[in-house]
Amino acid sequence: MFEHPVLAAFYRRHGPAPFAPNPFPQRPPFRVLAESVVAQQLSTRAAARLAERLFRLVPPTPKAFLEAPLDLLRQAGLSRAKALALKDLAAKAEEGLLDGLDRLEDEAVVERLTRVRGVGLWTAEMFLMFGLGRPDVWPVRDLGLRRAAARLFGVAPEALPAFGEAFRPYRSHLAWYLWRSLSSP
Repeated sequence: MFEHPVLAAFYRRHGPAPFAPNPFPQRPPFRVLAESVVAQQLSTRAAARLAERLFRLVPPTPKAFLEAPLDLLRQAGLSRAKALALKDLAAKAEEGLLDGLDRLEDEAVVERLTRVRGVGLWTAEMFLMFGLGRPDVWPVRDLGLRRAAARLFGVAPEALPAFGEAFRPYRSHLAWYLWRSLSSP
């Protein structure tokens, strides 16, 4: 599948990465973004537990989050900042901010999403990858990606942008494989 020997080796070890246009059509954009907000600065496992607890209390829809009291979001374990970010995301989603994202270029998606309180570049990049299935996103600010690239390839954080160039147009795949390597022996 891949001509690059590193990606080919990762593919053989971990199987195909989940990136193709709209690979998660059953997951609405609001839910994917809400999960990304919850996941900010948390381990994957902690983020999954927190999102599960949150979505048991409040269904992952803009309307439900708009109607939910801030205290309820806090009871789920969210920080005040994340609770306010999710409220703002819900309000902007109701206004149409998430409509048509799949038809926009990556930069336009990032520009639109970063209008939401608490949504920065990392969250927008995670949405591009896991919400829209974009195959060539390279989230160089991600701590896990930085750790894996340093461990496997000796790449310093400041060298990650250049390192990723060799893997175009499959940098999302490389990021996914690097994350998998963190939990592999």
